[in-house]
Amino acid sequence: MRARLGEALERLRGEVAGVRWLSPETIHLTLRFLGSSTPEGLDRLAPGVERAARACPPCDARVEGAGFFPPHGPPHVIWAGLVLPPSVIELQAECERAAVAAGFEPEGRPFRPHLTLGRWRDRVRRPPAPALDLGTTRLGPVILFKSELRPPGAVHTPLRTFPLG
Repeated sequence: MRARLGEALERLRGEVAGVRWLSPETIHLTLRFLGSSTPEGLDRLAPGVERAARACPPCDARVEGAGFFPPHGPPHVIWAGLVLPPSVIELQAECERAAVAAGFEPEGRPFRPHLTLGRWRDRVRRPPAPALDLGTTRLGPVILFKSELRPPGAVHTPLRTFPLG
């Protein structure tokens, strides 16, 4: 899938202007963004995420469609859509419950499965959504990442890994 994403990003560079594209190696599905946390908060979170990951069988997702956030007005993010099986939707809901139980604020927005492909720095007119169908991919483990924003882009450091199934 990373190779297919790389090919798609090359094509999209010629179709959608002004985007700061992500590297295919950094593209991932976010089940729950936590924001700032402490080691103790992550220790409280880990058992719930581990249980949720174990309850989700290994499965595939389809990467198709593209769109923008926000849904109206000038776009800030271009994304690829994901068609997830019900078990992954439940996994995400369980991760949300585990986060709240561990003391994190509830997520105020509904879960919209997607892969962020790039971002605009400047305000631009909304382009037409490009066609995108990258086929299916096997979903991997749930990984708890530490994200650090740096001038060249975000750096994601894996802290804990929870296998599916």
